[in-house]
Formats: sequence, structure tokens, C-alpha cells
Amino acid sequence: MTDARDMTYAGYLDLDVLLSAQKPLSDQHDEMLFVVIHQTKELWLKQMLHEVALAQSLVRAGDLVPAYKSLARISRIQAVMTQSWDVLATMTPADYLNFREVLGSSSGFQSDQFRRFEALLGLKDEKFLRFHVGRPHAHAALKAAMEAPSLYDDVLARLAASGLPVPADVLSRDVSRPYEPNSGVEDAWLEVYRRPREFWDLYQLAEKLVDLDDALLTWRHKHVVTVERIIGRRMGTGGTAGVAYLAETLSRRCFPELWSLRTRL
Repeated sequence: MTDARDMTYAGYLDLDVLLSAQKPLSDQHDEMLFVVIHQTKELWLKQMLHEVALAQSLVRAGDLVPAYKSLARISRIQAVMTQSWDVLATMTPADYLNFREVLGSSSGFQSDQFRRFEALLGLKDEKFLRFHVGRPHAHAALKAAMEAPSLYDDVLARLAASGLPVPADVLSRDVSRPYEPNSGVEDAWLEVYRRPREFWDLYQLAEKLVDLDDALLTWRHKHVVTVERIIGRRMGTGGTAGVAYLAETLSRRCFPELWSLRTRL
């Protein structure tokens, strides 16, 4: 432990390590921006995973109000990440093509932290595990997130504990599988939204979840627009269909019944 009287700003933040992590592979000016943007996103993702873990522990304990803070913080971070696409968009197609080849087969869709975040919100797809076999710690963390109850699983258990009619087969489902919309779950949430005063803590929790989903969809949409602006409809570096692949993700909902119930209110 360093004596607090000797602690410096650079020492506390380990700046020498942090600022030496940017290693562009080309001599192109704009590659530094590309590296910094993506490394920054990974740092924010680390914080988001930290907040989801706290929110899950609070929801499991029935402390819903304190969980709001972590969920709200995640939404704010998502907004910052969305704005960062505007910074990346200052890079023109020609700028990017000058160094794109050095990326090889690497792609943002391989981010283990982003896939962990998705999994913890209920969007689970085990095919992404294959990208991390060479990084045992990342593979283990992602696999654990895939196999564990998601935040939504914990919320639905709390919904049932509050006396609302969540179907038993939902509560006992295989949590390692992607969550599928359920009409019985929609009915349970509908009770919350029709009687918000009676279920105020659950009502507010539900809106915090919608904030997360909304922010994630906004981030995805801005990602699509930015990628199309820079590379058009080219194939993605990781072998995906690029913009076409990203556009498909816009239909995903982490908490589907919280969207569908609105039609029935």
C-alpha cells in the first residue's frame, strides 16, 4: 500500500500503464482515434458490468429502490457511448480505408464485455464463446454470464415474490437459453402498469429497465448509421455482413413484455 501522502494522480490512476496501451499498427493519423474510441468503450463496458452486478444483487435481496441508481447510471453511460459515435464519424471513409487492413479479422462484435452485458440483460448467444478460446479468463467470464440468471430473470422472480402471476415454467426455465417473450409475463406486468400506486417499486423498476433497452437500441442505431457513413455496405472486418448485420440487431428487445404491454394499456 502506498502512503496516501505520497499518492499522485498518475499513480492512483496508473496512467503510465493506461496511456501506453494505445499501439496503432499503421502510421495513419486516424488509427489513434479508432483505438482510443474502442478502448474507451471497453472501459465503460467494464463499469456497466460492475453496475449490473450490483443491481442484480439488490433485486435478489428485494432492495429495488437502491437498484434504481445503478440502472440509471448504466443508462447515462450508454448515452455517453452513443455520443462517441459522433466523434468516430469525424473520420472519413478514405481515412478509415488507409488503415483498415491492419485490423485483420478483428471486429467490435467480438467484444467479450459487450456480449457479457447482453447476456446479463437476457440476450444470450453461445456462438460468441468461440471468439475467446484463446483468452481463458474472458471465455470463462462470458460462459458464466451465459449460464447465470439474467437481470430480467431476477426481476421476474421478484415480480412473482410480490404476488403477481408469473408463469411457473418461466420461473423454472433453463436460464442459459435466450429469453423468449411470454404472454403470462406480459399479463403480470400489465397488472403493475394498471396499478402503479400499489406496485410503485416494481413500476419504477420496469421503467428503469425500459431506459436500458431504449438506450441500447439507440446505441445500436447510431452504430449502424456511423458504420454505413464510413464503410457503406461493405463486409465487416470480422466476416459479418456489416451494416446489414448491425441493422438486424435493432429488432432485439431485452425486456420484450415491457414493450408489448403498452399496446394493451
